Amino acid sequence: MIMADCIFCKIADKEIPGKIIHEDDLCIAFLDLSQATVGHTLVIPKKHYDSMLTADPEIIAHVFKVAQVLANRIKERFNASGCNVLTNAGEAAGQTVHHFHVHVIPRYDENDGLKISFVDHSKDVDLDNIYQSLMK
Repeated sequence: MIMADCIFCKIADKEIPGKIIHEDDLCIAFLDLSQATVGHTLVIPKKHYDSMLTADPEIIAHVFKVAQVLANRIKERFNASGCNVLTNAGEAAGQTVHHFHVHVIPRYDENDGLKISFVDHSKDVDLDNIYQSLMK
């Protein structure tokens, strides 16, 4: 299903051009216009899902398999030191386009300008309580 107002659906349907580096029956991958680092690529299913939280599990698996292949290719071709592979689900998580997509972001060194950091809240939470809530 294609959503008429979704920019990623339009790219998948070839209504909007993109620098497509992979395409198969289920997904398409193209260079992100923002290029957080050189080679930043998005992998999306052709069928519209708002996020990973609503996507078919088989589609999620396929998209991540393609992301793995592309991450290795991008890392090799651009001589990157590493790679972030991530998805955001919901606005609070930073999702700006509500079509499930995976970012493949090559990393060159700690000074490549991209900062992804996690705050340590371990002193502020009770892991046993969190665990019990999840296991109910």
